[in-house]
Amino acid sequence: MYSLILKEINDYFNQLTGYLVISVFLIALGLVVWVFPDTSVLNYGFADLEVLFNSGPYVLMFLAPAITMKMLAEERRSGTWELLVTAPIRPVQIVFSKFIASFLVLILALIPTLIYYYSIYKLGSPEGNIDSAGFFGAYVGMLLIGGVFTALGIFSSAITKNQVSAFIIAAFLCFAAYFGFSALTSLWELSRGAYLLDSLSLSFHYEQMSRGVISSGNLYYFIGSIMLLILLATMMIRKR
Repeated sequence: MYSLILKEINDYFNQLTGYLVISVFLIALGLVVWVFPDTSVLNYGFADLEVLFNSGPYVLMFLAPAITMKMLAEERRSGTWELLVTAPIRPVQIVFSKFIASFLVLILALIPTLIYYYSIYKLGSPEGNIDSAGFFGAYVGMLLIGGVFTALGIFSSAITKNQVSAFIIAAFLCFAAYFGFSALTSLWELSRGAYLLDSLSLSFHYEQMSRGVISSGNLYYFIGSIMLLILLATMMIRKR
């Protein structure tokens, strides 16, 4: 598994598109956080990065599918999947390795955003006037939702041989998983049922973590969602 993970990461960064995807992600996020007047933290008047965590999921909805779209689709299109499954490694391990490689790439894309914390730390009045615990708690939440989006991308890549189709399907699933259940609550008349339905959405759990609240329930939800999607992707691969 370790060698397969390294291979996937090397393959990703051996192509110019890999750097372009990450560059576009960082530029888009930087514009939202620092430049656009309606969202810039410089116009906000408070030493926090709420705008980063509010806009992060929207950008990750496109970053994760862009990273994962070729992970399984390209293997199946080029016929190398048959060679891969003959190796002494189970299909679920292959899918999990693809997920880990994609997730590590996503983490590498997010690491430069830590400079935002340092910038706000220095710009605070007095210096250091920022809720560090809240920031890093929310950052964990953004990593976890990125993990779920990555798993959705792997699943999408498992059900088609076309990279573009995999990207479109993954982006749609990310959007639906984040907003779908919350949108349905507006059609639910019973308040208890609406709450239960809303609690299934990614946005419900992410919003809690974006406030710096790291609870075991939220962790179980994100990790469980990732594992379920990896198993579903493995099942789809085996059927095909």
